[in-house]
Amino acid sequence: MTNSNDMPLAAKPIERAAHRRSDEAWLEEAFKRDDVLIFLIRDGAPLLARDGGLVWLGPEAARVSPGSPRLFLGVDKAGTPVFALDLPPKFELEGSLIEGVGEFADFRQGAARMPAMDANCASTARSLFLWHGSHGYCAKCGGKNAVTDAGWKAQCAMCGAEHFPRTDPVAIMLAVKDGKALIGRQKFWPAGFISCLAGFCEPGETIEQAAAREIFEEAGIVCDPAFAEYVACQPWPFPSSLMMGFILTAQTDEIEIDSKELESARWVPRAEMREILAGKHSSLFCPPPTAIAHHILKVWAERDD
Repeated sequence: MTNSNDMPLAAKPIERAAHRRSDEAWLEEAFKRDDVLIFLIRDGAPLLARDGGLVWLGPEAARVSPGSPRLFLGVDKAGTPVFALDLPPKFELEGSLIEGVGEFADFRQGAARMPAMDANCASTARSLFLWHGSHGYCAKCGGKNAVTDAGWKAQCAMCGAEHFPRTDPVAIMLAVKDGKALIGRQKFWPAGFISCLAGFCEPGETIEQAAAREIFEEAGIVCDPAFAEYVACQPWPFPSSLMMGFILTAQTDEIEIDSKELESARWVPRAEMREILAGKHSSLFCPPPTAIAHHILKVWAERDD
């Protein structure tokens, strides 16, 4: 059975210790502890070692880029505090204190090589740092926001309004009918790449209703949201979504794509889907196991005909 707690980017989370976020004295001491664990991100890209894991530093990380935004992520099972630092986009490894210890990696590519806990920490930090980067000013009065609560909140210096990092709910779904599943592709994807359909949940609708609506809008296929089968969910830091996966039984099978959303869509039999997942298809391939789309496809493909 697919379990969201085992989903890549969500598995092996640390204790968030939210009660420490407003304790400035504790945070300052924790950041200086000899056993503190600190990793670095630059423009959404984590610093990775050769083995694919995060480069973990101790209190010396404070000297790498003094004044860089700091995020308290929580504590590990041993009670060790875990922090992330957001380095300036122009920060260069060459000539720095950490030259040679690793390389900044594109998150999509790097996530597949990270241990589960590293991937969860990096995913969380990436979402929060990107959110702060685009929410520097108050949406209420236009004043300058200050980062508070160890990186988990922004507060306007002028009107005092509090702003909390948002997570956007996204439905990602597979319509199925008569032993076939509906797959689609967008025009900017690599040749042969296919996946589930997906779309944001809108105000006033459930996530199941969003799944059925998006399937109809993008491919013209009618599904009843009342019978949507939940599979699992996954945090997705691009920039900060919660992907909620479903399988829906289609009531129609005639495809009519929205060319603004999809380049093409087609029905794929279960046997062919198994070939795609196994990497043995002659022309098609799907998202890797780091993405929830892979697991939705797999759940359906492994069922009996």
